[in-house]
Amino acid sequence: MNGMVQRQRAASLTTIFISSLHLARDEAIKRNGRAVVCKSATGSACTTAGGWDQGWIVFHDANNNASYDVGESLVQHQLGVASGLRMTGNQPVANYVSYSASGTAKLTSGAFQAGTFTLCPLAGDQAEPRKIVLSPAGRARSYTGLASDCG
Repeated sequence: MNGMVQRQRAASLTTIFISSLHLARDEAIKRNGRAVVCKSATGSACTTAGGWDQGWIVFHDANNNASYDVGESLVQHQLGVASGLRMTGNQPVANYVSYSASGTAKLTSGAFQAGTFTLCPLAGDQAEPRKIVLSPAGRARSYTGLASDCG
């Protein structure tokens, strides 16, 4: 029973995170300007420390710096996840995902942005690792990972 609950938590977090990515992409298209999802434990600033499991924010990034600044519109604040899960992103998506007005994922430098998020159970948990892959077109998909993904 415990393993089933842990697997459901991992699946729910995957769905919530992908929904936030979709929201940011939709906001960028709707506002005809940048929208960003970044790690945030406080809901009032982006951080480069820690993992995505601490929470994140979605905001309109008027000055294209992938940092939530005064005067920018906060669209969503997602609180940190339940204990027992850790979520990290590889280098291109380690700290933020930025969407251009066309809905494509782009780094602040203007280069395309694509990467993989890995959702891992903490040691001893029975949840399966999950992967969320962000394509350069800005679309996200998920699949079940391997235990070795969380090594």
